[in-house]
Amino acid sequence: MGHADTLIKAADQLRKAVDKLSFSEPTAYIYNPLRYAWAPHKAYIERYGDSRKKVLFMGMNPGPFGMAQTGIPFGEIAAIRDWMNIEEPVKKPKPEHPKRPVDGFACTRSEVSGRRLWGAFADRFGTAKAFFKDHFVINFCPLVFMEEGGKNRTPDKLPADERSELELICQKHLRACVSCLEPDYIVGIGRFAEDQANACCADMGATITRILHPSPASPLANKGWAEKATAELQAAGIW
Repeated sequence: MGHADTLIKAADQLRKAVDKLSFSEPTAYIYNPLRYAWAPHKAYIERYGDSRKKVLFMGMNPGPFGMAQTGIPFGEIAAIRDWMNIEEPVKKPKPEHPKRPVDGFACTRSEVSGRRLWGAFADRFGTAKAFFKDHFVINFCPLVFMEEGGKNRTPDKLPADERSELELICQKHLRACVSCLEPDYIVGIGRFAEDQANACCADMGATITRILHPSPASPLANKGWAEKATAELQAAGIW
């Protein structure tokens, strides 16, 4: 079985496993892009995940205008459509929050974190093919959590019992990805992702580190994020 086939099988197992979980209030809506946006996610793996990688980048979970719309981590639409040349049909989550519609590639909102991340990679490597030769990007958790009013909830804010069960499933998937891609480096995009990598992959031979998360919620990220992230990767000996 090739790398892409192995990753697709692991993603399929992940999407089925997380669908069996239940979450209590204030979590009111849960989106699983691996379910309704499976077509672009599968295309992403088939096109760019079919080889061993030097560096595996990992984020926390989907953003509302990124992976929640496109099924691809940090899925800023322009980057996915125009740089990666991926545009596949996206269905609707059920139920769908009226304030957080999924419009797929027709979404007009920008995912700032994704714009910064993929923009930095495009600036450094030029083409997606050149970047993905040695790099790949995943998210630790595939689910989007929302409160009744539409406010986003990140996995680290879940109650301990719910978080623990979710993390075990996501850690199993992460180990499957690392086993398949055999990266020299696992780079957490933010501290949460780094902590998860350390929790389950410390024995797998990869060096684990992190870069600053590109979220606009981070004051540091709003002042030259690409330069800061590049410097962190260079200091770690990755670039």
